[in-house]
Amino acid sequence: MPMKRPLYYQLSEYDCGMVTLLNAISYLFSREAVPPDVIKAITTYSLDAYNTDGEVGKNGTSKAAMRFIADWLNRNGPIKGLPIYGNYYAGLHVRVKKDSPLIDAVQQGGAVILRLNYGGEHYVLATKADTQQDYLYLFDPYLDEALKDTKGIVFVDDAPFAYNRKVPFNFFEANDAHHAYALGPVEKREAIVYFNREQGSIAPVSFNDRQNVSKKDGSGW
Repeated sequence: MPMKRPLYYQLSEYDCGMVTLLNAISYLFSREAVPPDVIKAITTYSLDAYNTDGEVGKNGTSKAAMRFIADWLNRNGPIKGLPIYGNYYAGLHVRVKKDSPLIDAVQQGGAVILRLNYGGEHYVLATKADTQQDYLYLFDPYLDEALKDTKGIVFVDDAPFAYNRKVPFNFFEANDAHHAYALGPVEKREAIVYFNREQGSIAPVSFNDRQNVSKKDGSGW
């Protein structure tokens, strides 16, 4: 029987991007379906950003690396036997509200990687949306009990394979870019949506097509 795995948390203060990429793979595919080359590529190309002291990895994973990995997975995943594809979104396409492209993608079975604010730039995985109550369900790889004191955020302990909290839509759209989980100014927003080609019902869109959309919006990953 195909085995799914619980999603996991960061090992350090810096690996939210790498962990969220691996969690997207875990969410979409069984353990048996994942080739080692995919894991190797994610761990090799992430944690590439330097801090002000010139220390590699201590500024996490760059936007350029996240986009490169998405392109690598689109090109090489199917060749390696993993039926994955990723779509890049930017600017006005990155909204958390009813009928937005990202919410539609989640509802069609996609795993959405969002770059947002949580004490600095941070990556999380969105896997479910409730458009009746206006909640987005996330797996945040940063374990922080203090967040339980934030009004509106609900911690979830019984869905380890998919999410660990639900966050109101309005958190993501907050005007204050320093608000917890705020996506920031529209013109700077970016996200990548991953699908399992064998399960998702949205027709694949080429990565280059999404790149063209992002250029029109004046934003780049």
